[in-house]
Amino acid sequence: MKIRHLSLRLFLSYLAVIAVTLLALTLVVQVSLPGVYGRHMGAVEGNAPGMGMGMGRGGGTMLYQNFRASFSEALTWAGLAALLVALLVSWLISRRLSAPIQAMTVASQRISEGNYDERVPAAGADEIGLLAESFNRMAGKLAQTEALRRQLIGDVAHELRTPLTAIKGSLEGLADGVLPATAETFTQLGEEADRLSRLVDDLQELSRVEAGAYRLERAAVKMQDLVETARRRLARSFEAKGVALTVELPSEPLVVLADADRIGQVLANLLGNALQYTPAGGRVTVRLEAGAGEARLSVTDTGIGIPAEHLARIFDRFYRVDKSRSRRAGGGAGIGLTIARHLVEAHGGRIWAESEGEGRGSRFTFTLPLAAA
Repeated sequence: MKIRHLSLRLFLSYLAVIAVTLLALTLVVQVSLPGVYGRHMGAVEGNAPGMGMGMGRGGGTMLYQNFRASFSEALTWAGLAALLVALLVSWLISRRLSAPIQAMTVASQRISEGNYDERVPAAGADEIGLLAESFNRMAGKLAQTEALRRQLIGDVAHELRTPLTAIKGSLEGLADGVLPATAETFTQLGEEADRLSRLVDDLQELSRVEAGAYRLERAAVKMQDLVETARRRLARSFEAKGVALTVELPSEPLVVLADADRIGQVLANLLGNALQYTPAGGRVTVRLEAGAGEARLSVTDTGIGIPAEHLARIFDRFYRVDKSRSRRAGGGAGIGLTIARHLVEAHGGRIWAESEGEGRGSRFTFTLPLAAA
């Protein structure tokens, strides 16, 4: 039969140690007692001859038997007393050791039922205290993950609702004859369908990036080449909106070990974000420079800026500073910056945002380690 309760297992283990100790004590005493007794009695008779006179062999044997019986009785009572004290102390210690683990067992069961606010007392700096702290951190991470999951579902539903509502309204208008079946109407329906398709593609890309389900094809590439490629891709979009795009590159090549396509995606996301939030007549500047063992690239715009309270969350998925703007009004889904952060960090770099406040532009900067010579 297996013993399932930890406190009982600890108690029985202590009891086994006590029993073995008492058995060893009894055996040692019984084996060593005759010799010890004879040595000490010989010393007594040698120092005081009168004490041993008239005792004889029979009297000495009786004295030894009485001594052994009294010693065994005293040893028995002492052993019983020690056993009772040891049982009490063992029970208290086993309860104290098993109580935090039992509390974690109950809390883990409640967490498995969806109660992510469960915590256990974390007292002490021993292994059980450290285990309790780790358990509480795990519970906190689970609660955070659950909150993010619910937020993700809500955000996805919100992002899908806008184009679906537009498509549904247009189809109802066509069916009722309110909207004319013109090329313009069908073009609008196509744009909403394309918006849905882009959102699905963004979500798929986000899921792959967050799960790390992609490979980085690292190679030695010049950052100048990546910047020029991104500039050529987006030059027409900047010209169409009337936003100037300026590139400042160092004369010395900055070589990094990176996946050119992924870092190009980061650049495209940052430049596209700057273009979206910079009005016509504004300017976007891309500056590449060398740092301490790293290449530093910044994208600075003269757009709407970012209030200080939003900077910490600007890379969160679906997070948008201008919550009143919809995708239809030109705002993105809030996924591009999240993807950029994951890709930069996967290359061992850093990314952050800076802004002097609303209406004063913003700067997005990321770094990548330089390749060894």
